[in-house]
Amino acid sequence: MKEFVISEAKAETAVLVGLITQEQDEAKTKEYLDELEFLADTAGAVTIKRFTQKVNGPSQVTYVGKGKLEEIKQYIKACEEEDEPIGMVIFDDELSAKQIRNIEKELQVKILDRTSLILDIFAMRAQTANAKTQVELAQYRYMLPRLQRLWTHLERQGGGSGSGGGKGSVGLRGPGETQLELDRRIILQRITLLKQRLVEIDKQKTTQRKNRGRLIRVALVGYTNVGKSTIMNLMAKSEVFAENKLFATLDTTVRKVVIENLPFLLADTVGFIRKLPTDLVESFKSTLDEVREADLLLHVVDISHPDFEEQIKVVDQTLKDLECSEKPTMIVFNKIDNYKWVAKEEDDLTPETRENIDLEQLKRTWMARLNDNCLFISAKNKENIEEFRDILYKKVRELHVQKYPYNDFLYPQMDE
Repeated sequence: MKEFVISEAKAETAVLVGLITQEQDEAKTKEYLDELEFLADTAGAVTIKRFTQKVNGPSQVTYVGKGKLEEIKQYIKACEEEDEPIGMVIFDDELSAKQIRNIEKELQVKILDRTSLILDIFAMRAQTANAKTQVELAQYRYMLPRLQRLWTHLERQGGGSGSGGGKGSVGLRGPGETQLELDRRIILQRITLLKQRLVEIDKQKTTQRKNRGRLIRVALVGYTNVGKSTIMNLMAKSEVFAENKLFATLDTTVRKVVIENLPFLLADTVGFIRKLPTDLVESFKSTLDEVREADLLLHVVDISHPDFEEQIKVVDQTLKDLECSEKPTMIVFNKIDNYKWVAKEEDDLTPETRENIDLEQLKRTWMARLNDNCLFISAKNKENIEEFRDILYKKVRELHVQKYPYNDFLYPQMDE
């Protein structure tokens, strides 16, 4: 059976390939390739070269044009001659089986696309049975339409002599099955089994959620690597794994938090990303149920990221796909300690860009746009955390009174 993902993290060298189109200009392509390089680094690969091409759209045969593919081929060949072989070529979009087959035939190296790279990182990060099952299901769903005829040298399995009453076993007379068909059947059986497991896991999770009592549920959502787990550790005094890598958190972690007299549940969820594979969204539905059942969403944003507004749009669209866009939401701009801007010269008459806006200007802009429904913090340096706690307390208390009007707070507050 053909594998399309890296089985383990290795310090392999990688070449990245992206397209510049009418819908995706050069600046946007650079941002996407920056993110793809971060993904490759997270998976354990070192990026040494990027290739881009201006086209109307991807080639149905080889993704890039023949000339660009030949250029990549010659670069790989030159690296091999210098005894620095290229481990893989990673494409920024999802490739079809036909594209993978044709590119592999031409380049003679491992070919990955953004989807397979994300799946590999998820497989590397998965710790619990729930996450491992969901990742495996997504991997099989990705592999199924990409099975290739790798076994044509083998005889067909189980075939008999057809209508002549030959040596074939009962029920297996006829042409038999190719190895490809066997692989497909095995994968389909495995997918069915994994779905059944997820149904059982989902039942357990539903039971756990029902047993949590009358508490407001708050979920941290946002783009990957924006600091959700750091905020979780700060608020809940827990030790959720957090590092400067993509998808550091796969399993939803729920902790009980108490602010003053008010207890509530805080959930740390898997981060979203551009071009998130639909198979992953489908497989992680049980994990994302914490988002669906939350009473309040804290949308965490890395304000120091140069493309944070695009990341907000990606998260908003994903929440819309999950039918959670109407939930009460508060935007938490994190990493203000990393925010950088460049002041314009007095005689510079060119239009002001986002890079020329200081943090105070940006705060005023967003607070006016969101009717003060946002906050600016640094979870790492613990800046504005007390203000964050106060605002969160007020929002959770308001929701608690609405949802449980006859339920006293578990921790009575003494009047001064």
